[in-house]
Amino acid sequence: MDFIPIDYEMLRLIWWALLGTLLIGFAIMGGMDLGVGALLPAVARNDEERRVLLNLIGPTWEGNQVWLVLGGGAIFAAWPPLYAVSFSGFYLAMIVILLALILRPVGFKFRGKVQDPRWRSVWDWALFIGGFVPALIFGVAVGNVLLGAPFDLDTTLRPSYLGNFFGLLTPFALLSGLVSLTMIVTLGASYIAMRTRGLIAERARLYGQWSALAAVALFALAGVWVAFGGLGYAITSDYAGAAPSNPLSKTVVQQGGAWLANYSTYPLTLLAPIVGFAGMLGAWGLLRAGRNLPTFLSAAVGIAGIVATAGLSLFPFLLPSSVNPGASLTVWDASSSHMTLFIMLVATVIFLPIILAYTSWVYRVMRGPVTTQSLSKNPNAY
Repeated sequence: MDFIPIDYEMLRLIWWALLGTLLIGFAIMGGMDLGVGALLPAVARNDEERRVLLNLIGPTWEGNQVWLVLGGGAIFAAWPPLYAVSFSGFYLAMIVILLALILRPVGFKFRGKVQDPRWRSVWDWALFIGGFVPALIFGVAVGNVLLGAPFDLDTTLRPSYLGNFFGLLTPFALLSGLVSLTMIVTLGASYIAMRTRGLIAERARLYGQWSALAAVALFALAGVWVAFGGLGYAITSDYAGAAPSNPLSKTVVQQGGAWLANYSTYPLTLLAPIVGFAGMLGAWGLLRAGRNLPTFLSAAVGIAGIVATAGLSLFPFLLPSSVNPGASLTVWDASSSHMTLFIMLVATVIFLPIILAYTSWVYRVMRGPVTTQSLSKNPNAY
């Protein structure tokens, strides 16, 4: 592999960073839509106001799902053991998320087909579920990663998952789900406040202030739980960052407080939780001040900080095993081959800028407020 200009260890690190970037991208772009959906019953009180919110995210939500597809694809191609364990072990949770997400396109298309208020109310609640449930369950999944998943690997590296769906709903995992939900609702509220006018924007600012404060409090509580709740795993054997992938080649112990080790080893990582707190507190203050664009940017930065905090706390772990810690999957022993990672990196360097450019162009075209007046002039509006 001498002709590959980037060594194996560095490629693994790059793909870990890229995976985090894709997950942050989905948390912001997809989270914006989920947050609006979760706020639909609270912010919009009549049919006209609900149509405003539907047309706020309706033209762009499908494009924002690209980040979810990219994240899943990156896990599949760059970290095959992680994909095998997580997508099979968390299968029922994934199905719940997918069923909730499926309600969104159906709701957008079917809601306006019949004028009956009861018909529209059913689809409004479907759109609410399509925003609320994924926002919560994604956070529950992250909480279970921090706790460690009940899986093992046999001598041929075949995984076996020993848990069940209800075993995922532990107190800490639900707390993580609430952190995810509140930060996404804050982002959704800031987007509504930025792109709408009148009572809808005022209600969004009010709910956004409460969710921002809740996100700060719950994020702090989760940090205290991680520090003093006996959570964490540590590698106790030597490992080679450029060795062939074999998760069983190391020794791991469960060790309370180990998730905080990176913050003392690499002090710059402390920026992630600081940015998480600052972004959410900034969103709260800016919502009170009615500063629309700065509010949205602050909430997005806060989400990036919170997601990065989870990833940096886990590093180099991707998915610890609570049953057999030695089978835990890490950045150094669960990746694809050197060649595969390099070819994928070349493809990413080519296509990711195109996705970013296209997304920027779409939002530039769709810029401006969405109001009941603008809907009356658009015959294609939802």
